[in-house]
Amino acid sequence: MTTTRVLVVEDEQSIAEVLEYNLEKEGYEVDLEFRGDTALESIRSNPPDLILLDLMLPGLDGLEVCRLIKRDPSTASIPLVILTAKGEEVDRIVGLELGADDYISKPFSPREVVLRIKAVLRRSEPLEKPVSDKLSVGLLELDVPGHRLMIDRQEVSVTATEFRLLRILMERCDRVQTRDGLLTDVWRYSEEVDSRTVDTHVRRLRRKLGSEAHRIETVIGVGYRMRC
Repeated sequence: MTTTRVLVVEDEQSIAEVLEYNLEKEGYEVDLEFRGDTALESIRSNPPDLILLDLMLPGLDGLEVCRLIKRDPSTASIPLVILTAKGEEVDRIVGLELGADDYISKPFSPREVVLRIKAVLRRSEPLEKPVSDKLSVGLLELDVPGHRLMIDRQEVSVTATEFRLLRILMERCDRVQTRDGLLTDVWRYSEEVDSRTVDTHVRRLRRKLGSEAHRIETVIGVGYRMRC
């Protein structure tokens, strides 16, 4: 069985080594990078299964690394978890807007990091058997086995989390999905995730849907609904 490889990008060596030790103890293969620019080169040349990315980095800051990874179709689908210092809420929100799948605030416990990474990797796995291999709403076409989104016959790049979110909304067309329900169905856990994470991902997904963005309706005080 192939070992899951995690790339830890953290400029503080002591923190990087603690993360490396705890992740290896859980059976992960771990690579370390201490600069944003060299990390980006490593990701492009040898893509990992998951990236754990600090935001404060020399060479290239973490937000720019995140932006470049998610803009490149060859790396956009790699699960990415950002590390933020306590109080850096703006950076955390920007990171989620750029395509990060989750965030961990410093200081953190190694156990929390392991649990978050396991949860993000679970979300990148296929959902239960799809209702249909092809889902269509308006100009939106979702190829479930191929993990492809087409809008008016043009392919649009989406992250694994965005794909799961869109798939659930399209499968349950015209039915309201609560934020808590989406946290459970898309993120597969709810206790550790702020419900605003759902809003951030919906906002980002709407931008990608362009002229079809209106199909994701906000139901005030409840959640979201895909309009068929």
